[in-house]
Amino acid sequence: MTLETFGEHVRIEAIDAVATIVLDRPARRNAVDRPTANALSEAFARFEHHADWRVAVLFGAGGTFCAGADLTALNDDARRNELHADGSGPGPMGPTRTPFSKPVIAAISGHAVAGGLELAAMCDLRVVERSAVLGVFCRRVGIPLIDGGTIRLPRLIGLSRALDLILTGRALGADEAFAFGLANRIVDDGAARAAAERLAAELAALPQAALLADRRSAYENSMLDDLADALRREGAGGYAAVFSEGMALAARFADGAGRHGSALDSSEG
Repeated sequence: MTLETFGEHVRIEAIDAVATIVLDRPARRNAVDRPTANALSEAFARFEHHADWRVAVLFGAGGTFCAGADLTALNDDARRNELHADGSGPGPMGPTRTPFSKPVIAAISGHAVAGGLELAAMCDLRVVERSAVLGVFCRRVGIPLIDGGTIRLPRLIGLSRALDLILTGRALGADEAFAFGLANRIVDDGAARAAAERLAAELAALPQAALLADRRSAYENSMLDDLADALRREGAGGYAAVFSEGMALAARFADGAGRHGSALDSSEG
């Protein structure tokens, strides 16, 4: 395992192609102050630029994914100075305004609320433990969603369901989160990290060029109103280069490799 630390409360524990970013601030239920936000941004930048890491898992240690922004640190000068009126600058929770080119999976135990829910929504997939609680709890104290929550939640679960959470601030359990489409997998308590890492390893073992191209197209084109333009953009998304890998793997498949559901990786053979 490779271990890298970022500040006092964030680290990467990487095995092979999977990098698990651990938020470990249990005394504050993994609430994020400015130094922790900066550390999260640094960790995600490290993952993004590490050629051997294909998928990241975001995990909150100590039984809580993330309780949101640290309300005791909202008046820190460093945090105030980075909240630009025009929406520029980093997200208050750290990496939430940075697009990633590779998949990220949230492993959710305990609470993923307020800014913690925004961190979860930032990820491609969410593995949620049965007793987990999600919600826009910052509604209760008058703090707005400024880490992508008003953008990503409607895109993930539809405007009506997103407004149900955004306006009420109510708690959402794992079963309802799954019914909404916010949770992709439900697992037993204590199993989220291991399940997310297994899923990450499965994604990392797949042929990457097509996977990344399709992921990029889904983000860039799926919300476009003009269907014809969306289909054109999908077809122009660099697929000529991607198909060189696909054709080579298809030839191997025709020769008998990768049958019965096993993945073919261009790095093999």
